[in-house]
Amino acid sequence: MKKRILVAPLNWGLGHATRCIPIINALISAGFAPIIASDGVALSLLRKEFPSIPTIELPSYNVTYSKNGKLFKLKLLKDSPRLLKAIKAEKKAIKAIVENNDIYGIISDNRLGVRHKNVPSVFITHQLNVLSGNTTWLSTKMHQKIIKKFDVCWVPDAAGTLNLSGKLGHIDAFDVPIKYLGPLSRFTKTDPEIKNDILVLLSGPEPQRTLLEEKLLNEFENFTGKVVFVKGVMEPEQSIQLLDNLTIYNFMTSKLLEKTINESALVVSRSGYTTVMDLAKLNKKAFFIPTPGQFEQVYLANRLSEMHLVPTCSQDDFTLDKLNNNGKYLGLTAFDFDTDYADLFSVFNS
Repeated sequence: MKKRILVAPLNWGLGHATRCIPIINALISAGFAPIIASDGVALSLLRKEFPSIPTIELPSYNVTYSKNGKLFKLKLLKDSPRLLKAIKAEKKAIKAIVENNDIYGIISDNRLGVRHKNVPSVFITHQLNVLSGNTTWLSTKMHQKIIKKFDVCWVPDAAGTLNLSGKLGHIDAFDVPIKYLGPLSRFTKTDPEIKNDILVLLSGPEPQRTLLEEKLLNEFENFTGKVVFVKGVMEPEQSIQLLDNLTIYNFMTSKLLEKTINESALVVSRSGYTTVMDLAKLNKKAFFIPTPGQFEQVYLANRLSEMHLVPTCSQDDFTLDKLNNNGKYLGLTAFDFDTDYADLFSVFNS
C-alpha cells in the first residue's frame, strides 16, 4: 500500500496552491499517494489540476485585505480572533484526517495548524523573516515560533547568494532543520513565436484583486497591441471574453497558462513570490504591481527593480506609460538547481 501524504496549501490567492503542483507530481513519481487539503480557490484549482486525487476541505482563514493598503496591518489585527479560531478548527480537522486516512506524512504550505505530533510534518515557506514594517521583529518571531513546531522547514529557493527571495528566505541559524528546494515552478520553458504583446496575470485576496482588475482593464482599453488578461477567478467553467484587443479569461489551468506565458512578450502581475519563481523559470520580462500594504511583495518588487531585472510601481501610480521603460531591465532568468526529492521525502520514511 502506498504511503498517504497530506498536502495542504494556504488559500491566499493561488500562489501557495500552484507551487505545490510540482511537489504533488514528485510525490506521485516517488510512489506516494498524495491527498490534497485546502479551501476556496486554492482547493478549486488543485481539484482541476488533479481530478483523480482525493481532496478534503479545511476550515477557511477568510483572510481579506483592506481597500486602503495602509490599513492592512490593522485589518489583520482586527481579524486575528477569527484567524485563531480557524487555526484551532484546522488542528481539530487534521487530527481526524490523520486518524481516518492512515496519513504517513504532512506537507503544510503556510497553513499554521496543519501538523500532527505523531506524523512527520513539513512546513513550506519562503518567509523565514516576515516583513511588516516597524513590527517586522514581532511578525518574524511569531512566525518562527510556529515553524519550530514542525519537523523540518522547506524553503523554495536556493541557499546561496544567488537567490530570489533575498532576506525573506535566509537567516543565519534556526532551531528546525531547513532544506532549500530551489525555486519551484510547475512550468517548462519553450521558445515559441511571440503572439501576445502583454499578458496580465491577476490573483490574490479581495478586494485588492478586483481593484487592480478594474484599473488595468480601464488602462488597456487604450493599448493598441494584443493583450491576454487572466483574472485569476476560479469558477466551475472557464470563460473567454473578446473585447477589441483584449482576450479575457476568468482563469487558466497550468498547461494553457504555461503556453500563454511562453508566447507573451511581457507579463504584468503582482510580485507574489510564486509568480517570481514561475517567470524566472520561463525567462520572462515583467512589470510588477505589488499588492498595497503587503510588505513582502513590495520588498520583492523593489529588490528586483534595484537589480535592474524588473520595473515596478504602486497600484495607484500605474499607467500605460510606465511600460515604456521596460527595455532598460534585463528580465528574470532561471538558475540551475536540481531538487533532490528523494532526500526531501526521506522524512516520510522514518
